[in-house]
Amino acid sequence: MSSEETPNVPDPRTSREAVREKAQQVHVKQSRARLMRGVIIGAIAVVAVAAIGTAVTLAVTTTVSKPVLDPRGMEGDGIVVRNITNASADAVPETPVPDETGAGSETETPEPEVTAPAVAVHIYVDYLSPGAGEFERTNTRQLAGWINEGAVEVTYHPVSMLTASSNGTKYSLRAAAAAACVATHSPDQFYAYNHELLIDQPEVDSSGRTDVDLADLAVAVGVDSPKVVRNCIEDGDFVTWAKDATSRALEGPLDGSKDLTLTSAPMIVVNGEAYVGSLKDPAEFSQFVLTVASDTDATPTPTPTPTETETPAE
Repeated sequence: MSSEETPNVPDPRTSREAVREKAQQVHVKQSRARLMRGVIIGAIAVVAVAAIGTAVTLAVTTTVSKPVLDPRGMEGDGIVVRNITNASADAVPETPVPDETGAGSETETPEPEVTAPAVAVHIYVDYLSPGAGEFERTNTRQLAGWINEGAVEVTYHPVSMLTASSNGTKYSLRAAAAAACVATHSPDQFYAYNHELLIDQPEVDSSGRTDVDLADLAVAVGVDSPKVVRNCIEDGDFVTWAKDATSRALEGPLDGSKDLTLTSAPMIVVNGEAYVGSLKDPAEFSQFVLTVASDTDATPTPTPTPTETETPAE
């Protein structure tokens, strides 16, 4: 080979240009790939943010669309029973109250005669509490008589202290809310509904009535606007109120008292004083009412008997 012949070797400048062009092509491809990844990631982020925003909006909208409702006609979270209508009176049993004294049926329970403002009786009831049922069954007749005579003003306070004692169904909470539905939409039938809930209770640690059952019972006692009452019960309109009312009672002071707090259910407060006697002895409860009333401005006097001399209140 002569020195003037050009060997078959690429020109260095041409080679560098080819490499540079190749690098530029690769760079362009990589840039496009990065751009596409950025677009995809950005789109995913936008979708995620939009989804979170939608969830938050729905949560807020749901909360706003169903505000916390309070029952109407309440006084200190209680339902006042000032008289018993004919429909509600049917709930009062005709059988005599149990006589645990052994003295027979001739012993009469003294009843207050109204000579002053009515004695304030506040009854805090948990509809799953056996004690609440016992007190209602034993004292229904004399309470109904006193109410219609105007001697006492009875206020029932539904509370939910046994919410955890019904297999997770929160029966006492739901029953308290149902009672508030009846008190709000059909107040004349509250007494009968309250009575039925107390005398026909489910067992503690059972599931209790469903919301449909609670609504059916309300219809059975003859509530006004049964569809409205049913919707109120089945939608749980006053569940939050029942929970809050129980918390307020536990914190105290109880309505009509200076410093009492809810310690049990039932809890009976007469003119600001807690009753601690037997829940199954109507004579003992009656005597407590008379004694407390004689120490306050509301002074019902016991029915006079031939053998007793009435002592003026001090």
